[in-house]
Amino acid sequence: MGYQLAIGDRSYSSWSLRGWLLFAHGKIEVETRLGRLYSPDFARLMSEFAPARLAPALRLPEGQVIGETLAIAETLAERHPEAQIWPADATARAVARFMAAEMHAGFGALRNHCAMNLRIAYADCAPGADVHADLARIEELWGLARRKFGADGPWLFGRWSAADAFYAPVAARIAGHNLPVGREAAAYVATTLADPAFRQWRAVGLTEGPDQPAYRREWPTRPWPGPTPLAAEECDGPSVNATCPYSGKPVTHFLRLGPHVWGFCNAICRDKTRADPEAWPAFMDMVKKH
Repeated sequence: MGYQLAIGDRSYSSWSLRGWLLFAHGKIEVETRLGRLYSPDFARLMSEFAPARLAPALRLPEGQVIGETLAIAETLAERHPEAQIWPADATARAVARFMAAEMHAGFGALRNHCAMNLRIAYADCAPGADVHADLARIEELWGLARRKFGADGPWLFGRWSAADAFYAPVAARIAGHNLPVGREAAAYVATTLADPAFRQWRAVGLTEGPDQPAYRREWPTRPWPGPTPLAAEECDGPSVNATCPYSGKPVTHFLRLGPHVWGFCNAICRDKTRADPEAWPAFMDMVKKH
């Protein structure tokens, strides 16, 4: 048995996003188990991942379950040093852990006022002074990491690390709620939104059933500020390809992108591709070959 990760709705579960990004960027195989938030389905899923109570929860290959993303990050770092979950430099690693811990325990005003919702973006969410105070602290921490340790890349510590997993939902909140930040912070937010792993997570989330009413806000909206997906639409076959670019199985579901029709082995493969075609290298490699 490999790793199993219990998650909530991808569009809304910020902690689930953090846990999954550790696997995606670490290139560690994991089976995801989804439970829809605020439903008996989620309670059922978590009962299978006891003693953890909240998503994400990780079942290790030997069967033990652990909860909490900090514990998951440290466990993966110990078991998979090749994944480079934390920065290699000891000082940078200490600062990255400090920043992840502060994210784990803090920024309540930002979280409460700006719940993560990857299905919508707002033009104005009327943030109060407490939200602005959280933003100022976040910019202080991001600026520290970027100035002292970020010379080798666009992430907080240059190359991607667990600190970026912990702050990915913060970046999504800043973008999705049009929160005011400085130029350097805005550049980091753009890096997160353009991250292929983040785009894949968001694309799959867009296919996961109807909106959750608990996350609805009556604020003016604007287009999602991340990279604009290529225009694709569901259609009938036949397709250019006979087998699914992901599974290699015969195609049964189809979408049109540009002048061609492309086939997939099921509706999930088709719909996640339709949501953001460029997020999926296997699909784009097939397109480029034609």
